[in-house]
Amino acid sequence: MTRAAVLGSPIAHSLSPALHRAAYAALGLDWTYEAIECREEDLPEVLERPWAGLSLTMPLKRAVLPLLDEVSGLARAVGGANTVVYDGGRRLGHNTDVYGMVTALTEAGVRSPGSAVVLGGGATACSALAALRDLGLPKAVVVVRSPARAAEAVSAADRLGVSVSVQTFADTMPPADLIVSTLPAHTADPYAEAIAGATGALFDVVYAPWPTATAEAVRDRGGIVVGGLPMLVHQAARQVELMTGRAPAPVEAMRAAVS
Repeated sequence: MTRAAVLGSPIAHSLSPALHRAAYAALGLDWTYEAIECREEDLPEVLERPWAGLSLTMPLKRAVLPLLDEVSGLARAVGGANTVVYDGGRRLGHNTDVYGMVTALTEAGVRSPGSAVVLGGGATACSALAALRDLGLPKAVVVVRSPARAAEAVSAADRLGVSVSVQTFADTMPPADLIVSTLPAHTADPYAEAIAGATGALFDVVYAPWPTATAEAVRDRGGIVVGGLPMLVHQAARQVELMTGRAPAPVEAMRAAVS
């Protein structure tokens, strides 16, 4: 039996098993995929088990890097690998979050924004900066609660060749063609109207609860809203392709499994 899994803590809420199992069924593969509770200190032991591939949530995306035999340039630049593929006993680290973001945005018609703001400065913000770069944007504004919270994003931007300026939520929300919110559920709620007044397109990485107050505010003004679920589907589809060697992944079957 070929085995794959998603690791994290907490992990019970993960939609990855539904997505991957739907893909394996559509591809006719006799693979299993489970959700495993795994903390940072558990990771070295879990990696030793016989896997075909693994999906990782934070903080494991960063913690796994020194435990891998090879890390893609993108995963290294972003500072995290959400995917491990086993190849002849070697562990290969990839980042499919960026692919998921870019595909979700282009699918919604957001293909070449002239300006962008990223809310938050953590790991997901780092992937967002890479996605914006892939969409042709060499610069962005990062908005955080305090400047120190932007350190991780600023470092990633430097590795990615993206120019960033940092503001805080105490400042006026800067206008932009696209605002990407990488904040946890409800964290952006107090700024919903300010965000809606500053942009015509929002990418909110939250997928539950949905819609967020920010998404509703932007939608009420006639803006384009992209939620976290399309990103989740597309990053998982790319994981399936990397792990199984079968492409393209059955995206519609995967989407149906979580709709």
